[in-house]
Amino acid sequence: MTRDRAVANASACIAAILFGASVVAVRIAVRDIPPLTLALLRFGQGAAFLLAGLALFRRERLRIEPSDLPYLGFLGAIFFAIFPTTFNMGMRYEAASRGALLLATMPLWTLVIARFVSRERLTARQITGVFVSIAGVAIVIMQRGGVGAASADAFRGDLLLILTALCGAIYNVSAKRMLAKYGGLTVTFYAMSIGSLLLIPALTIERVPTVSQLSGETIWMIVFLGCLGGALAFSLWTSALRRLSPTQVAVYINLNPISATLLAATILHEQLSLLFIVGFVAVAVGLAIVNWSPPVSS
Repeated sequence: MTRDRAVANASACIAAILFGASVVAVRIAVRDIPPLTLALLRFGQGAAFLLAGLALFRRERLRIEPSDLPYLGFLGAIFFAIFPTTFNMGMRYEAASRGALLLATMPLWTLVIARFVSRERLTARQITGVFVSIAGVAIVIMQRGGVGAASADAFRGDLLLILTALCGAIYNVSAKRMLAKYGGLTVTFYAMSIGSLLLIPALTIERVPTVSQLSGETIWMIVFLGCLGGALAFSLWTSALRRLSPTQVAVYINLNPISATLLAATILHEQLSLLFIVGFVAVAVGLAIVNWSPPVSS
């Protein structure tokens, strides 16, 4: 594996772990802040962090061709407006474990879309790796209490979360076009900024609490979601897409529920079973299978 590919894999891995930590942060923050408003605070804050960083250290990366704005707007609408909206709405009807499993179908949708849209060449080994990784997620979720529906509206939740996974897959494949011209930070900044603007109408339909009404814990969760779970995580994810295929990056999303489980075990002192370890190993093996490049014979 080349150095660039190793860095890209590490970026996708760190991003997926931060996404998992963000699930725990969202669960805490959403007690005080409505879901869409929380998404706006997360991505608006993340866009502000990226703007400050680029303006101070890489100002040249803020320059783009005006003709690319509509496409960047499409990426922003898909990944930073529709994605969080359908996810937050879907989780109102689903048990967390079932929602995590449905979101873990993103690599499958990415695989299918990449094959038919961008003509990504897939091997039997990569397809096997995707299914092994998803099987590992299913095993982990089983040890968390099963994948049963949480309410009578579970079917609606299923559709919303499958749509969420589809949005993520569309972004994974579609972002490659802009990443051929710009760096990951540039694409993330413009897409996140536009997505945040599209979320502003949420302020008119949700009751937004004042800062004085928020607990210190909630404020810290908002800061984490904007800085680490927003600006850093999504920049790393998009940067990884520049070096790897959409399927190779998307499969890392299966680390999301595992990192969330580990964090919950640390914070809530939940016991981890042997089943969790088996699932974790399966996910790791699946990731290795998808991203391993066999040596080229001379």
